[in-house]
Amino acid sequence: MEAIVQYLLTGLSAGSVYGLIALGFYVMWSAAKAVNFTYGDVFMLGGVGTVVLMELGLPLPVAAATAIAGAAVVGAIVERVFVRPFNREANSIGWMLTTIAVGIMIESSTTATYGPLGRPLPTPLVEHPIRIGGSGIYPQELLLPVAAIAATFALEFFYKRTVLGRAMRAVSFNRVAAGLVGIDADRITLLAFAIAGGLGAFAGFLVAPVVQASASMGVIVGLKGFMVAIIAGIANARGVVIVGILYGVAEKLIEGFLSTAARDAIGFTLMILLLLLFPQGLFGRAEVRKV
Repeated sequence: MEAIVQYLLTGLSAGSVYGLIALGFYVMWSAAKAVNFTYGDVFMLGGVGTVVLMELGLPLPVAAATAIAGAAVVGAIVERVFVRPFNREANSIGWMLTTIAVGIMIESSTTATYGPLGRPLPTPLVEHPIRIGGSGIYPQELLLPVAAIAATFALEFFYKRTVLGRAMRAVSFNRVAAGLVGIDADRITLLAFAIAGGLGAFAGFLVAPVVQASASMGVIVGLKGFMVAIIAGIANARGVVIVGILYGVAEKLIEGFLSTAARDAIGFTLMILLLLLFPQGLFGRAEVRKV
């Protein structure tokens, strides 16, 4: 029973990271029907950037805020330079290929300057674990699901209760109609990618004290976050967080009762089967088009 509790707790924290990453994909897709495949590297910048800035002498809150703001700028640049020119063409996948290439360049340049090894991000929340049912978990890990849930409700409030959020919903629903009523769809899309970049970096900052910040920390996490978003139905904020948490728990149970090697093989197989059974996603809706 203690082992099961431990797997559930660690799975909850890991799944919350996937959920936060999937939320970023949700924000981007809602505005542009396109995503940033450098997103795993934007996630990495949150952790690595905070560590580097702290090594330069900045206090933790300032270093984290600066790294997150920098990642938001990177997200906006990627949209403006590498997504927008290709996304204007119908059925173009140029944005997909270019963002993958940019992600590889970001990771390679970070490895060359930062180094291939991970570095710790010291915080008071990883000094002493909390005991729950005989199992131990750091407060930093418990902070991850709290952050995922808070981010979900914050996004829902933003979309429903603010003028800017409603403008983003309008662009998501019909880009042309939004333009006809005076909404600058390009600026809204740029903002969406910036928000997603900041959200991804925030997740990277939160998880860095647990796993150590490294240049490669976002590669697999970004892929799994995108997979979670697709399986959930990428247009549903609550759905992507729920699926992310469930996937994280499933991973840890597979890892604990079988092996680490079987974790990804079985996890990805389950996701493929779910996608075959629910092509629109577990929380998605089929799009109806009138001709």
